[in-house]
Amino acid sequence: MIERPIQDDATILEDGRRTLALESQAIMTLHTRLGESFVHAVRTLLSCQGRVIVSGLGKSGHIARKIAATLSSTGTPALFMHAAEALHGDLGTMTSQDVLIAISYSGNGQEWMSIIPSARRHGISIIAITGNPDSALAKHSDIILDIAVQSEACPLNLAPTTSTTVTLALGDALAVACLNARQFKAEDFARAHPGGTLGRRLLIRVEDIMRTGDGVPAVHEDASITQALEEMSRKGMGMTAVVDSIGRAVGIFTDGDLRRLLNKYGDVRKLNVTSGMSRNPQHIDAKAMAIDAAKLMEQRKITQLLVAGPDGKLTGALHMHDLMQAKII
Repeated sequence: MIERPIQDDATILEDGRRTLALESQAIMTLHTRLGESFVHAVRTLLSCQGRVIVSGLGKSGHIARKIAATLSSTGTPALFMHAAEALHGDLGTMTSQDVLIAISYSGNGQEWMSIIPSARRHGISIIAITGNPDSALAKHSDIILDIAVQSEACPLNLAPTTSTTVTLALGDALAVACLNARQFKAEDFARAHPGGTLGRRLLIRVEDIMRTGDGVPAVHEDASITQALEEMSRKGMGMTAVVDSIGRAVGIFTDGDLRRLLNKYGDVRKLNVTSGMSRNPQHIDAKAMAIDAAKLMEQRKITQLLVAGPDGKLTGALHMHDLMQAKII
């Protein structure tokens, strides 16, 4: 094995900076080249009645997969089709309602000469993303998006580096333009990502995570401090709601209220819970978003929150730990 000299730190750092400079400059150059073909491509994607099929091979295939995923998560249904696998059955996924985005820097791969005729038979619009506008792929496509770069960041000008970065950026540009044209909102994004943090924050309501039924600590307003303490111990929320004869929340008694009573009276066993409770307790509706409950608790600097309807009747309770467990915060 031939031993090669190890680069010094300064050279390694310079290589990294040179790569970033080349790729960022290529993106800025592409930025100035966007024109009518980009607008045409976006309008074609917006009018698609089926799915956007994004296809590529090799490094372009990896980029195509990411572009398909970005489109799908931002309101444009899309799927990735490997250009080689397309020739072995995956072409069967195409329908006349679809749009094909074909990604190939050279645009002259033999696989495209088999894929394009099939797409044409279906009457599918073809958007070519290529660095060679004179390629066979470009000549047989309806829309050409030119991603030509002066050179790859690879010093041998062989490994796809700058070209794949530019392709990825162009895919993001297409997705964002479609997103804005569709007036795609954060709530729409959340519905496509129910398992993510944003999805949980925008989709989960208080009623989904609040404690209900026997899990809600509550005592009648004529209860003693001792009875309130027993209820608090059983339910483990560090508080108990205080309700009137028809179930309306008229107060809340917390660990903090107990400490203040002990400091003031010493022996509190004979006191009524109303003597230490906080009246007109803060509450939230069960239909409210859980993230709004978290914001309210943070603003009020409280760790427990009662849940009540418009009539004031107690329907549940929420602890900061419930929000944390649901990964709302």
